[in-house]
Amino acid sequence: MNAVPMARLRVVHEGSRVDRAGVEQAATDLLRALGRDPDSPHLQETPRRVAAAYAELLSPRDFDLTTFPNDEGYDQLVLAHSIPVHSLCEHHLLPFHGVAHVAYLPADRILGLSKLARVVELFARDLQVQERLTQQVADWLQLHLEPQGVGVVIEAEHMCMSMRGVRASGAVTLTSALHGLLREDPRSRQEFFDLARSSR
Repeated sequence: MNAVPMARLRVVHEGSRVDRAGVEQAATDLLRALGRDPDSPHLQETPRRVAAAYAELLSPRDFDLTTFPNDEGYDQLVLAHSIPVHSLCEHHLLPFHGVAHVAYLPADRILGLSKLARVVELFARDLQVQERLTQQVADWLQLHLEPQGVGVVIEAEHMCMSMRGVRASGAVTLTSALHGLLREDPRSRQEFFDLARSSR
């Protein structure tokens, strides 16, 4: 087999679409609308801080997707569990956070393990819904790694549900997305879900 020893795909974020000056002005207007004085000593720097925070929260870091030839023919599940997830609900602009369990069944290539966390961050640093985030991670790995299968489970608590509305503090939402053998083969699917559950 004449596989390339190592392959890199540079994953570059499109660049921040955050208009910091616009966010600062919006934050100033919001403080006034909330009955607060943005010129008070305690709030003078708040609009700038809000703009910087949103720019950071909505900008994933660039990374190299590094893969290696699967010379040993490893054909069992590779799973990274409890990858931290932090994102913003697109409906309320409030955070949701939790963990992702990401797995794949290797084919011709294996992945540098830290890259699973990088892919989660790539899609989490956006205005999101958990269902779409889960599917995006699975789809991206299936497309770029071309494994025999991919599985993603995300468990998260949503502040829009914990702090407001029903105020169900501690409630966790689980979502999953599967491709290839992890979707089609019952034993592989069950193994993935059993391993993901064992991390709880």
